[in-house]
Amino acid sequence: MMTLSKSVSLASVGFVLFAALPAWAQDAAAATPPPTVNKGDTAWMMTSTILVLMMIVPGLALFYGGLTRAKNMLSTMTQIGAVAALAMLIWVMWGYTMAFGDGGGNFISGFGKAFLHGITPDSTAATFTAGVAIPEYVFVCFQMTFAAITVALVLGSVVERMKFSAVMVFGAVWLTIVYFPIAHMVWASGGLFFKMGALDFAGGTVVHINAGVSALVAALILGKRIGYPTERIVPHSLTMTGVGTGLLWVGWFGFNAGSALEANGSAALAMINTFVATASAGLFWMLIERVNGHKGSALGFCSGIIAGLVAVTPAAGNSGPFGAIVLGAVASVVCYYAVSVLKPRLGYDDALDAFGIHGIGGMIGAIGTGIVYAPSLGGPGKPDFDMGHQIVTQLATVATTIVWAAVGTGIAIYAAKAVTGLRVSTDVEREGLDLGEHGERAYN
Repeated sequence: MMTLSKSVSLASVGFVLFAALPAWAQDAAAATPPPTVNKGDTAWMMTSTILVLMMIVPGLALFYGGLTRAKNMLSTMTQIGAVAALAMLIWVMWGYTMAFGDGGGNFISGFGKAFLHGITPDSTAATFTAGVAIPEYVFVCFQMTFAAITVALVLGSVVERMKFSAVMVFGAVWLTIVYFPIAHMVWASGGLFFKMGALDFAGGTVVHINAGVSALVAALILGKRIGYPTERIVPHSLTMTGVGTGLLWVGWFGFNAGSALEANGSAALAMINTFVATASAGLFWMLIERVNGHKGSALGFCSGIIAGLVAVTPAAGNSGPFGAIVLGAVASVVCYYAVSVLKPRLGYDDALDAFGIHGIGGMIGAIGTGIVYAPSLGGPGKPDFDMGHQIVTQLATVATTIVWAAVGTGIAIYAAKAVTGLRVSTDVEREGLDLGEHGERAYN
């Protein structure tokens, strides 16, 4: 009887303890402190955001503007600035929630944060360190600048002939059906490519392959400029292009090192890689010009700089410095031939080589990241890193991005054509879009 009584008593205690476990778990969860906003990381991310804005206006505007003819300088700058501004407004209305909202599946998040619903100055966004955060508004702004520059990059292939109104319609549709889903797939934890384990530190697929492929499709649908390729069409101000190149390189440190989301060693790695890959690519472009019997040119140096920046973007925090140097050199050489050999042979009019540099350079960078990530090559990968598996993952990500961008761009271009028409009139194109579209001249 005593034994039975003890057994019943122990069983009763055990039942009480078991029943109390959920309450303990809830208490423990409640006791877990919320993420702490790190002021240093926050300051770095705010700085990075402004650096990326500098890449767009004035950086990209001067870089692209200098490459056009004088009669289209203002038109090019205005299209870039206006479509970037449009992207910023769309981002806070429905872009952010599609890319980074709560919930969602492989292709987009939910719409619970449309118009930034529920986000306050006290809301936080996680960094890559557990328990450390930045204000969510800062993350919203940082990612906003990525969306703005990507749609602006696409315009490099269609300048000097596309209506301003068509650019704006195209931009709104393209961002919605191309950029936001791909950004979600690559960078959101629920995204398809993220779950596959794809490596893209700062936007090789999201920004450069996306923009480059879209630029090619848009150029093919829009058609060639009047006089191309029989008439000599040359940049009107390589000085402006050089200044724009410098601003892009400086701003790219926000683009790449900022993608660490913290002021830490990963940001430092991205920083040095952004230096050395770019330097390597700029010099190798001039070298390959000499090998092909030409003088090393200022335009070639600027083109190489951009090719190196593009290629190192996905590898910025995923490569050692010497892997980045090799990646920059390879991208520079391949992009040179894409621009000087492939484009003339195929005959498409990618006016400012958005596909030849961003598209091709982005593909080299995205695939090459699967190689340079290896610890045996100085990358930050773990000792058990499987290079073959990672390259297959990178290839699948690149291929899917190409198809998604191409199809989505076709839809966006034809939507713009249906609403506004695509091309300016022959008279406006000959006179120049500065006067024809905006009633101004860049130079008097």
